Amino acid sequence: MLTVRTQQHEDATIAQLPETVDYDNAPVVGAQCEDLVNRGCTTLVLDASQVQYMDSSGISMLITLSRTVGRRAGSLRVAALSDHYEQVWDILGLREVFPVFPSVHAALQPPAAGRTAAAPEERTEPHAPAAHARPDV
Repeated sequence: MLTVRTQQHEDATIAQLPETVDYDNAPVVGAQCEDLVNRGCTTLVLDASQVQYMDSSGISMLITLSRTVGRRAGSLRVAALSDHYEQVWDILGLREVFPVFPSVHAALQPPAAGRTAAAPEERTEPHAPAAHARPDV
């Protein structure tokens, strides 16, 4: 049986995600998290430090859960994603959907004034010339 371990921290609930969040268990994990929200949790921090594998079903469950928490004027925060899943989040633009934090401790901190936790970091990347551009002669 899958168990989402929880602990209370002031007004937040911390839930440890399992090592695998996929087609087989994403509905159960999502239902357990939604139950926390239905019982009054307004800030749900999902500790992803143990996640080794997450498929599209797991990601879809998190998006649905984010909407559920948002409808209740709450906040879903994902913490401690691996480097691989940090890249996946960036590619999919999920930082725009809900905040991702480097650790549970960081997720429990109040957002800085004038800045949202979900705001992606600004990146400056050099612009390479277009492949079809001709050099000046």
